[in-house]
Parts: sequence; C-alpha cells; structure tokens
Amino acid sequence: MIINHWAVLVCAVSNLALGALWYSPILFYKPWIKENKLTDDTIKGANQAKVYGLGFLLAYIISYNMAFFLGDTNTDWQWGMTAGFLAGFGWAATIFTIIALFELKSWKYILIHCGYIIIYFTLIGYIIGAWR
Repeated sequence: MIINHWAVLVCAVSNLALGALWYSPILFYKPWIKENKLTDDTIKGANQAKVYGLGFLLAYIISYNMAFFLGDTNTDWQWGMTAGFLAGFGWAATIFTIIALFELKSWKYILIHCGYIIIYFTLIGYIIGAWR
C-alpha cells in the first residue's frame, strides 16, 4: 500500500483551485448563481472561513479515500485517471444527480455540478497515480 501524503494534500488544494476556476465568471459563475437562485450579495455575506475550511477538510477526506483505493503498487497515472473518472462519473455524479432530481433541480444545475465532480475526481486520480 502506497499513500503519498503530499499528493493527498495537493489533491485537496486542487479542489479549491478547480472550484475557483469552474465557478468563476470565466466558466460557469453566471449560470451557477442563476440556477441556485443566489445573488452576489448572498455569496459575499456567507461565512467564507467556514465554507472554505469545511470544503478543504471534506476534499482532504475525499483525497485520502481515493489514495487508499489507488494504494496498490501497480497504480500509475493512467489507472489513477481512469479510476478517478469512474469514481466521479459512476458514483459521485450519479448520486448527486439522483438527489438533484428528487429536489427538482434543472438539468443545467445538474450538468454544471456533475462536470465539476467528474473533472475533480479524474484530476485527483491522476495526481495520486502519477505521484508515487
């Protein structure tokens, strides 16, 4: 079993970095804010320390979980990326979609979030697989 703790830390940080890009005005900020019925003021009024602190902690847990799944000595970047994609698409995005469907969320809402989930899991699979 190989767990690179630095790679896990980088994976957790990459969650925040990817999220900052994904949900930025460059990509999906406007449709995301509209689909969530939020305003700029609502977002600015949120407790940022709580949101980012808990977000980082949960990303750290996700990253360690992925590292344990990919801890086999034969894991490389290709298998890491494949496993990350399969976990993101096959588990995380599908359960997110089920929940969102029961919450009567739009397909735009679902696709924005599932795209982020799938890319994030694929990215951390790659990092963990490559950084042995």
